[in-house]
Amino acid sequence: MNYSTLVLGIIFIPVIGAFCLPWVAKFSGRLRNILSFVFILSSFILSLKLIPFVLSGKTILIQQPFALGLNFTLLADNLAVFMACISSLISAVIVLYSFSYVSHYENQNEYYCMVTLFLGSMMGLVFSANLILMYIFWEITAITSWRLIGFFRDKPYVLKADKAFLVTVFGSLIMLIGFISIYQQTGSFDLPVIKEVLKTQGNISNLVVALILVGILSKSATLPFHTWLPDAGVAPSPVTALLHAAVLVKIGVYVYARIFIVNITPDVLWHTLLPLIAGLSAIVSAGAALIETDLKRIIAYSTISQIGFIFFGLAIGNEIAVLGALLFILMHGLAKAGLFLCAGIVEQNTKTKDITKLGGLISTMPFTAIAFLACAFSVMGIPPFGGFFSKYLVFSGALASGRLWVVLIFLIGAFLTIIYLFRVFNMVFLGKVNVAGKEASPVMVASVVSLALLSLAAGFLIYYPYKFAQGAVGQMLGVIK
Repeated sequence: MNYSTLVLGIIFIPVIGAFCLPWVAKFSGRLRNILSFVFILSSFILSLKLIPFVLSGKTILIQQPFALGLNFTLLADNLAVFMACISSLISAVIVLYSFSYVSHYENQNEYYCMVTLFLGSMMGLVFSANLILMYIFWEITAITSWRLIGFFRDKPYVLKADKAFLVTVFGSLIMLIGFISIYQQTGSFDLPVIKEVLKTQGNISNLVVALILVGILSKSATLPFHTWLPDAGVAPSPVTALLHAAVLVKIGVYVYARIFIVNITPDVLWHTLLPLIAGLSAIVSAGAALIETDLKRIIAYSTISQIGFIFFGLAIGNEIAVLGALLFILMHGLAKAGLFLCAGIVEQNTKTKDITKLGGLISTMPFTAIAFLACAFSVMGIPPFGGFFSKYLVFSGALASGRLWVVLIFLIGAFLTIIYLFRVFNMVFLGKVNVAGKEASPVMVASVVSLALLSLAAGFLIYYPYKFAQGAVGQMLGVIK
């Protein structure tokens, strides 16, 4: 199997497999579930096989030209493979958790189909090197997430799903206008061609950058487009973990890195304005998390806040900050998925998400409590958990660039993170027992424990993700050593 075939397999095994799952379910629901896991795990395994190749500094380019610049162009480099490994690994753990979590709900055929298709479209977006192809996969993720958020068919839940769909699709349509503007200037939608043309023609306008950023910020639930994410907590917990903590909201930061760091250098104005937007988003959402009482909404606001840290690192743009931002994607994905899955165990076994009605669950859910605390430590940035190293590098890169005033804003955000996560742990797991609860199934518990252990292992074994991310940064910034 050559490397181009591996890339195509990473994308199309889950994409094509997703449409086979409802048919398989006619014979066996259990087989459907296993195949969904296998399709997603296959993407992860194939992504791992690409690591030695891209770490050597090589890339894989697949091109099939079509009319009007609508080319099927895929690029596998360090950045794409790094993101593919993270997304597929976390997705596989979440699907495994889903075996038990959704076993007593209706619409399971649609659930597994949409989850698998979402991962496939995410892989397609990650490897896309053509703006229209990227947009197509971007919109498929919007459709699948819309159906997954509205998994429960009650009208209030469907309305929340509609809100998420409308906000993100509105943003993507604005972004598409920006893509078309780039085509008018460069004559191509292919990112490698655009990069070469702009070297001689000059940069794109600030208006075009703003149009693309509307799509990016809306997808990543960043201020002022953030309100749909907490509302999406009505979805099943594995959906919120998959779409709104681990994978979906990372699409925006990935596309920012792919377009505005690798291929197009935005005006210096954005290196000042974007950190300010990210800082405000981090502070406002952290403040909301401090006063919220719904467990899943608190974790969702935390996601909005932490996404701000990632944008901060990418917008600073130097080697250290970008490296920290990429590691942040990994560390936050592992830990935040763990928090959402722990919240799912709490909600399903106590029948409430209101933290004021909970308490003392560490006595009846010790594994869930410890896993939650470990994942929370990583999000807080407590050493030796992986989240410490990513935050440290982002702050170091910002200080190296002289952005002390923005660093102070994010330090406040980091302090608030510690406060609201300790508040949650205290009210849910410590103190007096207010609601009866019990540990979930062994598969669900194993899933959250594995994410907690991975968050810890990512810190102890930081050398390996660090070197991988460093290779990606080297290719992105053209500073391969």
